[in-house]
Order: sequence, then C-alpha cells, then structure tokens
Amino acid sequence: MTDRKGNFMQVWSGGIYWPLDPRAEEVHIEDIAHSLAMQCRYGGHCNRYYSVAEHSVLVSQIVLPELALLGLLHDATEAYLSDVIRPLKRHLTNYKEIEQLNWLAIAERFGLPAILPPEIHTADNAMLHAECLALMKPMPNTNVTRREWLMGDVEPPADVQIKCWTPRYGKEMFLRRFEELWTP
Repeated sequence: MTDRKGNFMQVWSGGIYWPLDPRAEEVHIEDIAHSLAMQCRYGGHCNRYYSVAEHSVLVSQIVLPELALLGLLHDATEAYLSDVIRPLKRHLTNYKEIEQLNWLAIAERFGLPAILPPEIHTADNAMLHAECLALMKPMPNTNVTRREWLMGDVEPPADVQIKCWTPRYGKEMFLRRFEELWTP
C-alpha cells in the first residue's frame, strides 16, 4: 500500500506515475515523447493525423532560442493528462490545479520555471491559428467567427510547415529536439 494521492497509471517505459501526486523523479522524457507522438491534436478532428509532439517541436522553433526548451515542453503535462480540447479544458473542475501539479514536477525535473512566460502562450496561439488553417475544414456557415472559435486567442498564424509526422517520426524528432536543447 502507498501513501500517494489517487491512482497510478503505467507509462510507456513500464514505470508508474501518479497524475494526482506527481514527482519529478518519475518524469522521463522518453515517456513524454512517446505519449505526445501518439496523441492527435484537436481530439482527432483534423483532416490528417497531427501529433502533439509535432506541435511541440514547431512551437520550440518559433520562440526565441532561450525559450525553446519551454516551447518544446509546454504541453508535456498532456503526456500524463491527455490532450483535452480547449473548449472543454476551461470548464473542467480542478483541471488547472492538476495540470499545474504535473507541470511543477516536469519543471523540477528539467530545471524549468514554475510558470510559463507569456511568449510561450503567444507562440502556442500562433501555432493554433496556423494549424486551424492547415488542418481544419473551413468554418461552417454560422455566426461564429474564427476568432470566436479560437476563443479570442488569435495571433497571426505561425510561419511553419506542418508535415503531419507519423507517431514514430514524431517521437524521434521530439527526442532529437530535446537533445539539442537540454543540458543536465
């Protein structure tokens, strides 16, 4: 029996992780890379498979070099909590607190700040805009504008080339980018 809060999950490497009681020593980049490469953005409602891993690599490439590791890992909590779509995430009770707990374990593991700087959110929103243009069907004929659909978080679209990597390649590219950026 353990004194940990909640139940654990098994991660790709075979280890266990408690999403309600995360610890830095249980965070492993290989688990993060694998999970993010296997998760399709937008709840799978895009016109091609597009992983959180590819999104993360692209965010890391559009921010200032000193923010690149934060850009790469900004969605690392999704390896343990899944990629919850924005319209739902904002309404889940306690989700922000659980996400922050997991971010703190990830941040401690990789020597990152407890709070993501605004530049990361700006880059994430610019990517969201570019992804919507490249991966989503045109907006239906409704009174909803793209700005409202993006929930007001409209930045000019990021100047990126979205390639829709396979999960295997996404994991490889995520790990390669991590190796370029992280110094223990």
